[in-house]
Amino acid sequence: MSSRANPKVVVLMGGPSAERDVSLSSGAECAVALRETGCDVIEVDAGPDLVSRLTEISPDVVFNALHGRCGEDGCVQGLLEWLRIPYTHSGVMASAITMDKQRTKDVYAAHGLPFMQSVIADADDVRAAHVMQPPYVVKPYNEGSSVGIYIVDKDANSPPKLAADMPQQVMVETYAPGRELTTAVMGDRALTVTDIIVDGWYDYHAKYADGGSRHVIPASIPTPIFDACMDYALRAHQVLGCRGMSRTDFRWDESRGIDGLILLETNTQPGMTPTSLAPEQAEKMGITFPELCRWMVEDASCDR
Repeated sequence: MSSRANPKVVVLMGGPSAERDVSLSSGAECAVALRETGCDVIEVDAGPDLVSRLTEISPDVVFNALHGRCGEDGCVQGLLEWLRIPYTHSGVMASAITMDKQRTKDVYAAHGLPFMQSVIADADDVRAAHVMQPPYVVKPYNEGSSVGIYIVDKDANSPPKLAADMPQQVMVETYAPGRELTTAVMGDRALTVTDIIVDGWYDYHAKYADGGSRHVIPASIPTPIFDACMDYALRAHQVLGCRGMSRTDFRWDESRGIDGLILLETNTQPGMTPTSLAPEQAEKMGITFPELCRWMVEDASCDR
């Protein structure tokens, strides 16, 4: 990126995905924080005129605060590579792989990282009959923020009634019981482990509603489990080719010890809202939110 003390930064936010509202919230928070560090910030809601807007503004860096498809699946990353504008977070390949939950698992498997078995199935087949023995989870294989998730209990007599707007291909995954843990990675280091306490499923509402969940940082868990989360998150970041900040989510079945710890997914665009997990972990490690955002700007690049 430019070595200017006060770089011109476009905060890219909004966009067309199912996570538009979260992106707008993240982007607004990041814009305020970056201005505190002296950046010249322009907020841009990503739309069909994005190329012309970026060409007109000619920023030193794009801070990518988009979420969901188009924003974190390699699409906008490829556009920014074409325009030769340094940008935050992961590049084209890592973004594309991690947005596809099944391909992410393929990488996990190739590098010995534990995960739950799953299949990609036609949504109509999932509506018609159980495609695996309950309990299981049905979700889009290329969305984030727990959008469109269905949990099928072990005693369910009938398959889930998926919404009409679910994609034609969905992931059906063996249900992973236990506690919800997460670890953010910043550059080349894992930060800490958060234990997410929530009544029920850690869904979209629990992630983003005020009071929807409680975060214990650092997690009060046995040292071997804590250390494994840190190790697995950093390894996932590296083998997936991530850069900047990522966050890997886990489930841990306490009754099984270390064998009960599995990776759910790796997120290359962790949320940057007041209740978001990665900024909370950075704060716990002594990195303020403005410092975190500025670090992301300094870390921005193309071609890596």
